[in-house]
Order: sequence, then C-alpha cells, then structure tokens
Amino acid sequence: MTQTALPALIQRMMQPGFYPHPVKEPIELKQTHVSYVFLTGDYAYKVKKPVNFGFLDFSTLEARKHFCLEEIRMNQPIAPEIYLDVLPVTENGDRFELNGAGQPVEYVLKMREFPQDDLFICLFEQGKLTEAHMEELGRIVAQFHAKAETSDYIRSFGEVSQVRQAIDENYEQTQKYVGGPQTSQQFEETQRATDAFFATRSALFESRIQDNQIRECHGDLHLRNICLWQGEIRLFDRIEFNEPFRFVDVMYDIGFAVMDLEARGRKDLGNAFLNTYVEQTGDWEGLRVLPLYLSRQAYVRAKVTSFLLDDPGVPDDVKQEAMLTAAQYYQLAWEYMHLPSVDAVSSQQGRLILMSGLSGSGKTTVARYLARHLGAIHIRSDAVRKHLAGIPLEQTGGAELYTAAMNEKTYDRLLELGIKLANDGFSVILDAKYDRQVFREKAIAGGQHHQLPIQILHCIAPESVLRDRLTARTDDVSDATAELLTQQQATAEFFTDTEQPLVTTLDTTQDWTSQLTGWASVS
Repeated sequence: MTQTALPALIQRMMQPGFYPHPVKEPIELKQTHVSYVFLTGDYAYKVKKPVNFGFLDFSTLEARKHFCLEEIRMNQPIAPEIYLDVLPVTENGDRFELNGAGQPVEYVLKMREFPQDDLFICLFEQGKLTEAHMEELGRIVAQFHAKAETSDYIRSFGEVSQVRQAIDENYEQTQKYVGGPQTSQQFEETQRATDAFFATRSALFESRIQDNQIRECHGDLHLRNICLWQGEIRLFDRIEFNEPFRFVDVMYDIGFAVMDLEARGRKDLGNAFLNTYVEQTGDWEGLRVLPLYLSRQAYVRAKVTSFLLDDPGVPDDVKQEAMLTAAQYYQLAWEYMHLPSVDAVSSQQGRLILMSGLSGSGKTTVARYLARHLGAIHIRSDAVRKHLAGIPLEQTGGAELYTAAMNEKTYDRLLELGIKLANDGFSVILDAKYDRQVFREKAIAGGQHHQLPIQILHCIAPESVLRDRLTARTDDVSDATAELLTQQQATAEFFTDTEQPLVTTLDTTQDWTSQLTGWASVS
C-alpha cells in the first residue's frame, strides 16, 4: 500500500513529529488484517483497524477503546515489561496529537519495542530457534495454563455446541474462497471430518470440562506472538476481542504453536514443545482432542490470510503470496483431520515402542531422538509416577513412590495412555525400564489385542558408563542413582523367545543414531 492510500491518521503516525520522544527513522509500519503497528525505536504503537469480521468487531471508536483496554489487561500479567498504556489520539484543527487535549478520535496501545530479531518467528527464520527454546516454551506455557483462570462460565465454552460454533463459522466465512485458495473437495472433506469428530467424541469433550482443562488461555499462540525479553521467553498479543477464542481447551493453545512449526517444516521443534508441555502438565489425555485443534488453527490461518485477498489496500504481489499461503494452510487443515478413529480410509496407524534398559543406559536420550524424528508422543514412566503421586516433577520421590504396588500402577497407567493414543493414530514411545517380564507381557498383549504394531528398543552400556551417567545427572525427572544399579541388575529379567523378535538392542556408547537408520522410518 502506498503511503497516500493510507488513512490520514496513519500517514501522520508515520511522521517523527507525531511522537513526544525521539524516534528511529524511518518509522516502520507493519500491518495485519486487523491492525497497524508502528515501530519507532524505543516504543511500538498499535492502532486497531475499523473492521468487523463477525468474530471481531472494531468498527466503532468505543469498541476500539474497549479492546485496547482489554488487550493491556490481558497481556500485562504475562508481559508487564512490554505492555505500557492506552493513549487517546485527539484532533486539533488539521493536526492529530498523541495524548492531547480535546475529544479523542482514536486510541493507541503503547508498548515497549523489543528487537524484532528476538521474535520467535525471526529466530526461526534465522535458524536460531532450538529444541532448548521449545522445551523451555513448553515449561512456560504449562506454568501459564496452571495459573489461568477457570470457572463455570469459562468451562461452558468447552461444550461441543460452543467448540463447534467457531469451527462452523470458519467454514461459513470461507465458502467464498472455494475455487481460489481452497478446493471444493478439501472444503467438504474437512468439514465432514470435523462433524464426525464431534459426533463420536462427545464424552471426551465432557471429560475435558470435568478435568478443568477449559481455561482463559492465550488464544493466538504462534511464533509471531512469542519473544525473548532480555533472554527470557515472553508470550504476548493474547486474544482480547473474542471470549470463545480465549476461553478454550488448553490444547487449543498448544495446537496453534505446534501447527505453526509444522506448517514451516519443523515438526521436530513442534514435537519438542508438545512433549515437554504434556510431561509437565500430565495432560496426555488432552492429545486426543489435539488433532481437531491443529486442524482448526491451520484453518484459521488459512482464513485470515484469505481475508487479505479482499483488502483493496493490499498490493497485488502480496495478494498472490497470500493466495499460495492460504492454500497451504487449507491443505494442512485437511491433513490433520485424517484420523484413524474418525476417517475410515486413513492410512495412518498408531504404534507402540517400548524402551527397555537399566537406569543410565540412554533410554530417554534415544526416545527423545526417536520422538523428534517420528513425531511420536514420548511418555516417561518417571513423569507418570510423579503425576500419579501428585508431586512436582522436580521433587525427589520418597520410598512410597517405588513400592511394588506403585510400580504396577505406574506401568498400568503408562500402557493405558499408550493404547489410547496409539488407537488415535499416534506413535507412542513408552519410556521405562521394562526390565520385568510381567510388564512387557502386558504391553505386548495390549498391543496385540488392539492390533497395534509393537517394538522394543533395548538400550545397553557398560556398568562403568551407567554409573558415570547417573552420577553426572542433574535436574532430571528421574530419581535413579548409581546406588540402585546393583539391585536393578539382580532383578532384571531376560527377554523370552517370544519377545526376542520384537527387540532391537542399541549400545548407546556407540554411534546409535546410525544403528537406528532404516529402523522404524528414522533417517
């Protein structure tokens, strides 16, 4: 858009003299379908566009003021260093003034500007976004959700009628793009699959309500709304304009971040975030609704990108790029809904992978590697055990956590989760010692009963290496110490002839990644 095509106020805000502080020239203007953002150096200013998309209505001055105040209320608790104030813009003769006297003609949100290179999207584009970033993000979002408000009113938004309202609205609002970035077949099949999901999983949605998993979430958790502030991760730009977009299942937030990474070709980073989050929260059951939210979030990105096609102020080259981007997101939304439990023709099949080996043998390192490469769900028995006991993951467990009864309870829960998720089409890695035949037999029998492929990865290393690894271990969920090795070695039971065909043994002191090449689709 040329500057002369911009509204008069926006043109004025591009001028250094508009601001009561020094600015970095030229002032940079960034646009979305709902806002203008001005980067001035020390501060950023956001102006909401006077638009009404149904799900969002900024068409009146009063509405824009209200939602500016809501935005700062929503975001100051999670990013207090960034969100500063809401200021009026007044008109004095033919001049616009920021925070001037007189009748306001617009409202702006004032924020602390941070280096754009510290946005997760910029880190990603520069190849600097790492697994460590995503694992830390998983912990940050888990803490955010644990503190997020819930109530009877908020939980009511988890009812099927409420959840599907926004999804049905997406379909209504994108019908006009069929034949453009969306195909007729994809449109019909995606809608049919979501209808089937709601029809067959009403009990699952009810359980999410009962488990208090419907909370006041972020609502727009993707790479452009996450940044580093002085080296620490901050979430920002939380949804303020629509309660149904914010009062949602926690997996709605998780789905946005995972989808964003997968759409950009980095499923491994999405997997690191996802597995860290569910381990921290213990909400592995929530993965059963995740595909719906992955599809929904991809569809939303397709929709809002499609809206650019209708904006007369958007240049033709930008519209051409938007057409391609929207088409990719519509395709992704369709792919997410091809689930074995919903779609009878799906080629996707879940499977179970059991890790086995003494403490320190490298099971978790191998499992984490596999999870990233296979897009698998990695469930550690140590985390399951502590969630069952109701203690923090970082807390060392007492003897009561390691009784025979607690062992059985832990392995039973591990297998229960594995079968549920594998039946939904996930590859699931059950990360435990599996050194007892009784636990292996249960897992094999469970997999066979549900017609799930099952494999066992047995990790080994010399005893001296095991002891060194355990002695060096810090800040880990596992409570295992080197002193336990002698007992583990004495009680471990060899694989039976029946089990042997399922077993692959890895010496983790060797180049075990090469040993996995060609195994289970890892490359």
